[in-house]
This record gives sequence, structure tokens and C-alpha cells, in this order.
Amino acid sequence: MERLIVLDTETTGIEPSEGHRVIEIGCVEITNREITESQYHQYVKPGISVGESVRIHGITDSFLSDKPKFEEVALEFLEYIDGATLVIHNAPFDLGFLNNELALMNTEQRIEDNCSIIDSLELSKRQRPGMMHNLDALCRRFEIDASSRTVHGALLDAQILAQVYLAMTGGQSTLFTEANINNENNNGNDIIRVDSNRPEINIVKATSKELKEHNNYFANS
Repeated sequence: MERLIVLDTETTGIEPSEGHRVIEIGCVEITNREITESQYHQYVKPGISVGESVRIHGITDSFLSDKPKFEEVALEFLEYIDGATLVIHNAPFDLGFLNNELALMNTEQRIEDNCSIIDSLELSKRQRPGMMHNLDALCRRFEIDASSRTVHGALLDAQILAQVYLAMTGGQSTLFTEANINNENNNGNDIIRVDSNRPEINIVKATSKELKEHNNYFANS
């Protein structure tokens, strides 16, 4: 059974190379295409001021002053996502920040070492080129209520993205999209194998009455 974890972070800025840090992590679990009650949520004291980013997420320095540092929650967080497939909107951004936090702990471990990654932003771009692909636009497209999203929040955005991802991947047109993303550089010689443990397709057969009505329709047309 594949375990999906929808993940989002909030940060003090947009570039970890400029010293910006993670201040919030939110995760929501999906199993068997159902959003479960299992979640991981943690605010993190970054060691620097949130600065102008407070206008985006509303998280203040005073609120974060008594929160744990990343290294204090890293093990718990890594254990929660271990072995899962992560669904992240604009994955390079969040992975860049999380891997930077790990690097600051003097470890060479990266999130991708123990998790597969699905970038829902790239998935959306492939499904509908030329459209808007931010989370608000996707909520409008799939008619998902995002009225509570007055500011960005890692857990709230992960909860909303979980609904968006299920809507994005619920139709026939998206059947091969994830495989295409994970095999972007596929030269045509690689074989994409179907999971032998996948659930069986539920086949509903027509009744004798339905078959008779079907035949009569075409006989009289």
C-alpha cells in the first residue's frame, strides 16, 4: 500500500542560500486515495527574524520565540515521512529549504534519499499547459473550498493540496501523468511496470434487461 504524504513549509524568505530558514512544516497523509487523520505539524524557531515574510504567513517572531529549533524536531519529522511518496507543490522550493536545514545539522542526508517525490505543480502544468497553476487557481478549477486560506499556512495548505491532488489524479486523463513526470528523461527504452499489488478494477456487467434494451435501441434506430 503506497503511503502519500502531502507536505508544505513556510519560511522566512525564498532563498536558503541567503540565510532564510524554515518556520513551519505541515504534512497530511493519504492512503488508498483517502485523506487520513494522520498529520504532522510543527512550528520551528528559525534563529533569525521572519522579516517581511510575516505578511505572507502571519507568523511573528514573538510567536516562534518558544518553539523548538529544527534540529530538535528533525528526527520525529524524518521518521514520519520515511519511505513515503511526498506530494509537494513546487517541490524544489520546499526540498531546498528542508535539505538546507539538514545540512546545517552537519548531515549529508537529503529528503529524497528516503522518499519519492511528486511535484503537483509540474503535474498541473502537464495536464493543462498555459493555465494558472498556483494553489488558489487549482482550488477554483476543482471547486475546492479554500475560504479559510486568508494567509499561507503549512498545515492548511497541505490539507488543501491533498484535496487538489486527489482531484487532479481522479480522472482517466491523468492515468499516466505521474509516470511521465518521474520519467521526464525517458528515452523510450525504459519499461514502466504496473504495480502487481494494485487494487483490482471493479467491473460492473450489464444485466440481461439492460442488454435487451440496448439491442432494441439500435434495432429501432
